[in-house]
Amino acid sequence: MSHPINSCQLPPFLQSGDLVTVIAPSGALKETQVAASGLAIWRSQGYRIRLGSNYRSGYGYLAGTDRERRQVLAAAWNDPECKAIVCLRGGYGSARLLEAWDWQQENSAAKWLIGFSDITCLLWSLARVGIASLHAPVLTTLAAEPKWSLERLFGCLRGETLTPLQGQGWGGGKANGILLPANLTVATHLLQTPLQPSLTGAILAFEDVTEYPYRIDRQLTQWRLMGAFKTVKGIALGRFSRCDAPKGSKSWKIEAVLRDRLGDLDIPIVSDLPFGHDGVNAALLVGRSVELDGEAGILSWN
Repeated sequence: MSHPINSCQLPPFLQSGDLVTVIAPSGALKETQVAASGLAIWRSQGYRIRLGSNYRSGYGYLAGTDRERRQVLAAAWNDPECKAIVCLRGGYGSARLLEAWDWQQENSAAKWLIGFSDITCLLWSLARVGIASLHAPVLTTLAAEPKWSLERLFGCLRGETLTPLQGQGWGGGKANGILLPANLTVATHLLQTPLQPSLTGAILAFEDVTEYPYRIDRQLTQWRLMGAFKTVKGIALGRFSRCDAPKGSKSWKIEAVLRDRLGDLDIPIVSDLPFGHDGVNAALLVGRSVELDGEAGILSWN
């Protein structure tokens, strides 16, 4: 049995004038206008912005070669002036950077890393070495967030306590554990790899996008067959957007699949929480202690 995951170290909170570096560890930039709007939002908060050298690079569906993207990540992580790293977008590719990667490199110190979706690979591998991070909008999705979500994100980075989130409780009582937010598809591909943090004592928080219901079923069935849910304390579910079956096909809806594959685990579960793709993506602290109330439908930070 793996050892329980411990609460991760918080990086130093941000102050006005701090340097924030934008990197592209996954897919290449497509959404130039929304990226520009995201940069404007970060600058409006009083931060200096540096763009990684691969900001506009492309290499197939990746934002540059593995070597180039790895060098950009290393340069930002090891730069003592840089206090936070914002990921440009998701897509695919961040796992490719981490085969021989060590977060605790020479001259490196913990700093904020911010993103979601494919960035799950970076967030989870940081949690594995005991460093907290932020599951939150990437640069290209930031401008779509409502005011309260932006205030939540930047307040958290300044040291403010995250307010509870309200969803739909499925029962199962209450549980306390270390929160591990993730894109379900990405997290499934991290199981039993060196990037996976311990799931013992964890509260998982899943979201996904553009996956047919049977594919979500297949992934959750893999978790069950691997026994990966056996030591998990609770599950928080965000948005599963555009996860509809093709028109005319015989299929359960995504909500029915989630109920079928998770509802018998006898742990607190809360669904319909405001995070994920295609809607508000409320910031979640990765690797920090939370309480999940399956009766009241509330996710709160301890």
